[in-house]
Amino acid sequence: MGPIPGLPDPTLARHRVLLIDDQRLIGETVRKMLADQADMAYEFCHDPAAAAGLTARFRPTVILQDLVMPNVDGLDMVRQFRKVAETAAVPIIVLSAKEEAVVKAQLFEAGANDYLVKLPDRIELIARIRVHSEAYERLIERDAAFAALEQSLADLKREQEKSERLLLNILPAEVAERLKNDGGTIAEHFDCVTVLFADLAGFTEYSQRADAGGLVAMLDDIFTAFDGLAQEHGVEKIQTIGDAYMAVAGLPVPRPDHALAVTRMALGMQERMAALMERRALGLRLRIGIHSGPVVAGVIGRHKFTYDLWGDTVNTASRMESHGEPGRVHVSQSTRDLISDSFRCVERGPITVKGKGTLHSFFVAGPV
Repeated sequence: MGPIPGLPDPTLARHRVLLIDDQRLIGETVRKMLADQADMAYEFCHDPAAAAGLTARFRPTVILQDLVMPNVDGLDMVRQFRKVAETAAVPIIVLSAKEEAVVKAQLFEAGANDYLVKLPDRIELIARIRVHSEAYERLIERDAAFAALEQSLADLKREQEKSERLLLNILPAEVAERLKNDGGTIAEHFDCVTVLFADLAGFTEYSQRADAGGLVAMLDDIFTAFDGLAQEHGVEKIQTIGDAYMAVAGLPVPRPDHALAVTRMALGMQERMAALMERRALGLRLRIGIHSGPVVAGVIGRHKFTYDLWGDTVNTASRMESHGEPGRVHVSQSTRDLISDSFRCVERGPITVKGKGTLHSFFVAGPV
């Protein structure tokens, strides 16, 4: 039976007492004992078989239970209450006509909280009910606080993981870890790395006639493919600017095969680019330039971090790209010297580069 219309909902009372006893007289007597307790709600169940349903509706904060009832073992009833999630922690006070130490020990072992000889003194009964009900209330509050804390920690962990994923999208893993731990300026000199620049030849003309959605979707396909190659070859993507792509190997963790890794990636980029353009029936081609040498690398910015490279090596790699040819991998003399045992390089001849004078450069023809 639910709440009676017009009367306070008993489930909102602070102390909710459920008595299970086959004797209706006991039920009425306990009702009278508790009648003047304004903060207590009381329910009586004379049929033990109906106790589970009434417990679910009434949500007691204390259960008073007779020990001896027809066809019911009071000890088993205590055990059953402890097996059900809704009553697993609800205090149980067992009532019995006589006090037996062995029976009390068995009841406490089964999960009962208290034991009273019925009918107990009214003042003692009310005191016991309050003590156990308030303890249960504190337990519920503690569990709710723990649940809220666990939820907050789970939310925090998700946010931290999200932040770390975002950080790893813009910074190398080693640099991101240092930034989290130190928070200071990150700047390093590397004696020899290999820098790659790539640019889409014909992109400016194409962008003037392409719709915005198709243009962005195409760039996303291309750069996603390049990112996959970078991960495959252990190369660090530095940035994209418009239709240009920049990557490097040999930092932040130095590696002796940095030039080989970048060259393998560059040849893979040309293959992926050709396949993507064939599927889209477009004629854009990729121009790639590579140079090897020393650089300074570091993180700039405070709110929007950027990991970037500086030095003549970066400028020369950029010149290798701009002076290259669509569909080919253009490398400097220093890079060619590092990869010549593994890749065939065709000499292009001297080229004049602004700010650099005359340089010898090469096109990579493929593996040896």
